[in-house]
Amino acid sequence: MVFGMENVMNKAADITDIKQEIIRLKKEKDVLILAHYYVDGDVQEIADFVGDSFALAKRAETVEQQTILFCGVSFMGESAKILNPSKKVLLPDLLADCPMAHMVTTEQIAAMRREHPGIAVVCYVNSTAEIKAVSDVCVTSSNAVKIVKKLGNKEIYFVPDKHLGHFVAEQIPEKTIYFNDGFCPVHDAIKLSELTAEKEKHKGALVVIHPECSSELIALADYTGSTKEILEYVKSSASMEFIVLTEAGILYELQKNNPDKRFYFTESIPICNDMKKITLEKVYASLLTMEHEVIMTEELIREASASLMKMLQLAAE
Repeated sequence: MVFGMENVMNKAADITDIKQEIIRLKKEKDVLILAHYYVDGDVQEIADFVGDSFALAKRAETVEQQTILFCGVSFMGESAKILNPSKKVLLPDLLADCPMAHMVTTEQIAAMRREHPGIAVVCYVNSTAEIKAVSDVCVTSSNAVKIVKKLGNKEIYFVPDKHLGHFVAEQIPEKTIYFNDGFCPVHDAIKLSELTAEKEKHKGALVVIHPECSSELIALADYTGSTKEILEYVKSSASMEFIVLTEAGILYELQKNNPDKRFYFTESIPICNDMKKITLEKVYASLLTMEHEVIMTEELIREASASLMKMLQLAAE
């Protein structure tokens, strides 16, 4: 027992040392660390800015430092590079990826354009740079409804997430929206039976859910919104208990902002293994060596930037 406690104390000391070194190195090397809410809490703690996809995209656009270290998955690192082509963008683990980002192809988009001349291709930010390059506008879960409403096109091809696409379509019935068959494996795996079990155990708890979940789950929610919107809703709510249907990394920020409130996840806790590849040790190693750079061609950056810039423009109006 004593030996086990010593190990715990040693590990805590190691983590503290790594955090201190990361803070020292990012100042010394003039590096801005951005982190998504889904990475581990220890990583969020050492970041200069933590946010959801939209907040991170906006922050990346105004970076003063010459190097950005992005604690997230590959499409996020790509987006940061697209918005800051002259700057160095590091990803602590280049293998941290998003399966949904690969669930649509440029060929599918080209075919849809041939079948429906005048259609607008609306691309969820959780997509590769190649898909952004052939899309009309990018969106995030927090601005998708607002942006699709603003488009003059009556027909929309929403890629790659079918669940977010259906969530948008339900709120804009005047437009015809075609869906791709992509999905987030983490949110898609949350079972209705597990939600109903949590509702039975915690009868007074409000259900907050991300729109990457299925419509049958959203139908039972008290609030549906992006990661940031969920955080804001919980903070402003008088309720003290919440069933949270999104990636468990959000718990760090929920508890930090609401220490007296209680949060419950489904029995099969939603965890993105790719996000969890971003560890303190990898952040430290990337800072130390300045390696794991996001590399993109100038042509791809130029072609992909149009949809991202249009998103930022329409979201700001």
